[in-house]
Amino acid sequence: MLNLEHYQAIIFDMDGTLLDTMPTHLEAWKQTVEHFGLPFDEQWVHSMGGMPSVKIAAVLLKEAESTIEPKEVASFKLKTFTEMPISAEPIAHTLNVMNTYLGDKPMAIGTGSMRESAHRLLKHAELFEHFECVVSSDDVERHKPNPDTFLRAAQLMQAEARHCIVFEDTMLGLQAAHAGGMDCYLVTPDGFEFYPFKGDN
Repeated sequence: MLNLEHYQAIIFDMDGTLLDTMPTHLEAWKQTVEHFGLPFDEQWVHSMGGMPSVKIAAVLLKEAESTIEPKEVASFKLKTFTEMPISAEPIAHTLNVMNTYLGDKPMAIGTGSMRESAHRLLKHAELFEHFECVVSSDDVERHKPNPDTFLRAAQLMQAEARHCIVFEDTMLGLQAAHAGGMDCYLVTPDGFEFYPFKGDN
């Protein structure tokens, strides 16, 4: 088990880190791009985990030289995702970390998902009440790889950013953690990979 005793607080990304929602998100994106006649690269979409749908849509549309509004594509994707059966089983080794430090350290969610979706999924998994706060894409203007999501979570927990540890599953999330001066564990199918912040101390 990871020893996190020297950290003040723990921040978890949600999709693909704490909850296994990525297959559902990818299927929703697949149906969306087929509807709008856009190219679909599953690996690329997965790598954008943590970025709001409207920003992913904007990149897709720019690449396709399309004049469709990103909000239209993002709304279709969100509607598709919401109408799909909820599939959000906790990821076992991340859940184990959460349970180990539950009641010992303040914990937060820092996600690129919209607030309504994040709350719905966390409540479905019966995890919502375990977190001091949930910082969603609705709560910050600058999203991952910017650090604002994690900095806001640290602020709400009254913890110093440099004394927080972040759990993520994408490089965008790792970049966001380091941009905020935080150490980061990347969640992999086999466990965790540690990426300490190496900035100026």
